[in-house]
Amino acid sequence: MNHQSYIPENAGKFSDPDRTAQGEPRARVALTAPETLWFNTGTLCNIECVNCYIGSSPKNDALVYISLGEVADYLDALKTRGWPVREIGFTGGEPFMNPDFPEMVDLAAARGYDVLILTNAMRPMLRDKVQSRLADVIARYPGRLTFRVSLDHPDPVLNDSIRGAGAHEAALTGLRWLCDHNARIHIAGRLLWGTSDIETRALYADLYKAHDLPIDAQNPAETVLFPEMDETVDVPEITTACWGILNKSPEAMMCASSRMVVKRKGADGPTIIACTLLPFAEGFDLGPTLEGAEQSVALNHPHCAKFCVLGGASCSA
Repeated sequence: MNHQSYIPENAGKFSDPDRTAQGEPRARVALTAPETLWFNTGTLCNIECVNCYIGSSPKNDALVYISLGEVADYLDALKTRGWPVREIGFTGGEPFMNPDFPEMVDLAAARGYDVLILTNAMRPMLRDKVQSRLADVIARYPGRLTFRVSLDHPDPVLNDSIRGAGAHEAALTGLRWLCDHNARIHIAGRLLWGTSDIETRALYADLYKAHDLPIDAQNPAETVLFPEMDETVDVPEITTACWGILNKSPEAMMCASSRMVVKRKGADGPTIIACTLLPFAEGFDLGPTLEGAEQSVALNHPHCAKFCVLGGASCSA
């Protein structure tokens, strides 16, 4: 999947930030209640998943490692700007590939934030040095950290067809370690195989029971099932009239409550992106400062319609 360009089926759409292809006013979303500030720790990952939305792999460093000092600067800026953020989220790539990552988690928790960590819970998290540091942080901030572990499907064969041979068992090893250290764990799965939400949750419930994992399969915050972000599917553009037609509120969209900090390869420093799903899309880069990131966002990408407005998904906890 080419995450940096649009596809022919949507030709003519999503080109003008102010107007749709039909000339109607495009919907925009204001940052009304910033609750989560995300940091992408870098696109390097220990595995390469089929159709990874960001193209993470052991070789992809399009987003380079953000540093502990850069994270600290943005946490300072949150206080200066008065953003009512309650949660700091970390994603990648695989966050535990970043050598500064355990210290980033410690810093965010020490500042009083809830911390959400998106991880595959595999070898990078389970290195001896990381385990020791992470166990200490979990123990010092009970209930403050949540580990959302990627497990695309409860069935090992289906999961490993996406994530690589042995990925299912490796993730379970990481989940057991987190359980042993009394960490809060959630699961991120994908609705990829044609089964319904209800059917898929039943399969996860069976897995949790078999492995004594303290996760609620029916709770969408604990078992998060993401729709596929297929850019080959034609989707409607979202106009200002759509809010009333769909009975949706712009305040419920991800970009009303979150922003993400990334650091691109070759850049002088980090920049802030309007959406966690679009780190490379033109028009969603809001510049390096929180002040600049307070501007509204035009819903000018297929993901805005399919994933957020019509799908109702969210990356936050």
